[in-house]
Amino acid sequence: MEKIDIWQKGEYTYPLAFDFTPNLRPYLIDDANVRPCMLVLPGGGYAVAVPPEGELVAKRFNELGYNCFVMTYTTNQLCRVPVMDQAMRDLARAIRFVRKNASEYNIDPAKVCICGFSAAGHVCASVCDYWDEIVDDNPEYADISCRPDAAVLSYPVITSGEFAHQDSFRFLLGGDIYDRDDEEAKNLLDKYSLEKHVKSTNPPCFIWQTEEDDLVPVKNSYLYAEACKKAGVKYEHVTFPHGFHGLSIPTEEWARGMHGEPYTAEQSFALVKAIKEGLIEFEGDPDSLLDFLKPWPYDPNAPKFPEVCKWPEMADKFIKAL
Repeated sequence: MEKIDIWQKGEYTYPLAFDFTPNLRPYLIDDANVRPCMLVLPGGGYAVAVPPEGELVAKRFNELGYNCFVMTYTTNQLCRVPVMDQAMRDLARAIRFVRKNASEYNIDPAKVCICGFSAAGHVCASVCDYWDEIVDDNPEYADISCRPDAAVLSYPVITSGEFAHQDSFRFLLGGDIYDRDDEEAKNLLDKYSLEKHVKSTNPPCFIWQTEEDDLVPVKNSYLYAEACKKAGVKYEHVTFPHGFHGLSIPTEEWARGMHGEPYTAEQSFALVKAIKEGLIEFEGDPDSLLDFLKPWPYDPNAPKFPEVCKWPEMADKFIKAL
């Protein structure tokens, strides 16, 4: 599969990336029709990017008529170098890249949508809130808007307050900053508490989550939906009564672990390689950093969530109604 690096040589400088560069993997419908685009970002707590929220989602949106890309962005698995704005800037560049090259990929540049899961929902919502402040220094992209035309936020991390998923913010800001109680830490937590920064210029949002989410409190979705309503942003907020965190699209294929090649873990692979080459200190078995890729056991008697499988069609209906 083609890999498209979104940063040019010398532009990307995250110190623990090693030979990884944020990239896109295309899932394109094989015809000449100009179509909307969906950029899919898998979650992983700003520590990793997990495969189950990548290819399966892109293929479903292919079925709904979108040309898609799965995006692998900057994460901070060792919690040593804060991500801060880097993942948000990765996504902004990806949106600009797609618009710049829209004709090559048979994409309507006025219909570029984003879909992020969990912490990647935070990446997407960050671009929704701050798109007009994200400057691109490359003259090829400087005049191209990074405002998404619509966003799908799937069980998103949103707030750094009472209902925060604390680990996501620890990896985003770095443990040293997150655990401090000073003005700088408070200002950063406020900046990345995204329900506080929704503006009338935010793109329309489709937000969904399960009420039983066992990792990111469902209040995150409610807070962002309420902020959209207050700011006059078009939105739809759907919650399903049952289901745990990380359901992606819980089809039989998903349940059997058929998630495609694990390319979303490229930064983790690069990190493990660097540790084994002695480029960075790490205590323990570096291969343990890849444990999140181990296949889960298939249980035919596990609970099914057929109603949750309908969210892509619901999101598509919302987007097309715009």
